[in-house]
Amino acid sequence: MTDLPSLLILTFSPIRSDPRVLKQVELFKDKYRVATCAYGEAPDGVAEHFALPEDSRGWPSDKVGLVSRQYGKVYNGLPAVKSARAILPKGTFDIVLANDLNTLPLALELEPRLGVHADLHEFAPREKEDNLKWRFFIAPFMRWLCRRYLASAASVTSVSQGIADEYLKDYGTPTEVVTNAAPYAEGTVKPVGEKVRLIHSAAGQRYRKLENFIEAMKDAPEWLTLDMIVMPNEPDYVAELKALAVAVPSITFRDPVPYKELVATLSEYDVSVVFLPPTNFNLKNALPNKFFEAVQARIGLIVGPSPAMVGLVREYGLGAITEGFSAASLRKTLVSLTPETISGWKHAADAAARPLSAESQVVVWQQAIERIAGGVGSATTA
Repeated sequence: MTDLPSLLILTFSPIRSDPRVLKQVELFKDKYRVATCAYGEAPDGVAEHFALPEDSRGWPSDKVGLVSRQYGKVYNGLPAVKSARAILPKGTFDIVLANDLNTLPLALELEPRLGVHADLHEFAPREKEDNLKWRFFIAPFMRWLCRRYLASAASVTSVSQGIADEYLKDYGTPTEVVTNAAPYAEGTVKPVGEKVRLIHSAAGQRYRKLENFIEAMKDAPEWLTLDMIVMPNEPDYVAELKALAVAVPSITFRDPVPYKELVATLSEYDVSVVFLPPTNFNLKNALPNKFFEAVQARIGLIVGPSPAMVGLVREYGLGAITEGFSAASLRKTLVSLTPETISGWKHAADAAARPLSAESQVVVWQQAIERIAGGVGSATTA
């Protein structure tokens, strides 16, 4: 075991509930001596874990530093960075896999012997561009991080082709794609019952316009129901949604389920509604976990005209695409559903479960890390 190259998987997220990072752990834990640095307890199968304090934020709040463009000071002041520096040894790891842009400078600073791979979960400079304060304070900092550090990574991946293309266009960074595909799960196609059961899960954030679902389900036919799993990111907004839904008996809010139980839970439904109004660049180019989890659950999909999702829905016959992102467009699609149509989508999902599984995607990470381990490309501190 000690002869294996050492790999640090670095993330400023709760690792045991981060599906993308858990896939990295699962992929590499038997091929490398894997250490992790993240919030929360160690994931299963790692050799070492460096736990970050739960209250150590990974995002900037130094407004003076941001406005005066003292970006080095801003980054050094991030609580997560300071906490990680206090516990992570420098020059010890062979390779660092840095998740998200805000970990990349730290990963390079750790001076891994062979290099750094950056996995960018979003297009960071436009992540919350719908928010004026974010555009003014944070976006210039993100652009600075990209300009200063991206070129020092040995290789880079992201979650969709649209985002990868933007990193190449804006920063000259060749970026490969590893989608948020779910691990392959054995499953069977379940028949559609007397009621068509819809499911939607989302972060409870106002810019996602979840009120569209409530509007679309007003006066829904009796055979149609929608369960919503909404995380309490913005508690006031989630409370507003629940208050609006009181008058819509076809909608039920349910509690989140553990990630390991998610696909089995989804399989009890008929259709997953993955409807993301393009309120910012990343939502426009989104290809989220929930899309692929629905495929593994062998259920149908209803998506908006989001480019990355439209291509796969059409290629594999997985579901329907709404005309637009309005509540009216969504409602038009929902009330047109038939058991026969949904059954066809479910069988299409069954056929697509293997080609659209994580196992078909993570080979890109495997090859990137192997190239670094073989000495092809190396990171340097900036």
